[in-house]
Amino acid sequence: QVQLVESGGGLVQSGGSLRLSCAASGFTFSRYAMRWYRQAPGKERELVATISSTGGITNYAESVKGRFTISRDNAKSTVYLQMNSLKPEDTAVYHCNVMSDYWGQGTQVTVSS
Repeated sequence: QVQLVESGGGLVQSGGSLRLSCAASGFTFSRYAMRWYRQAPGKERELVATISSTGGITNYAESVKGRFTISRDNAKSTVYLQMNSLKPEDTAVYHCNVMSDYWGQGTQVTVSS
């Protein structure tokens, strides 16, 4: 079955960096686009970044453009989210997603001011 396992979250000061990872299994990873979402308490879930199956096409929410970078390693069935210049408003649980229906358990990112 499809499994997505996120890691790499934590507590960081404003302006700091984190790198999230999402290890995938149970499907042919290289055939599917991958997405990172986030959800802060009391807010709707937000699509943060998308990467095509080959990694050649990426898209970002306006709120993270220029600060976050999504990438993937198809040999390792892993998608990454490099987050730089973090702000307190980036605080959320970050989830990876595939095929719209499958979600990881999430990893908490907390940015202190």
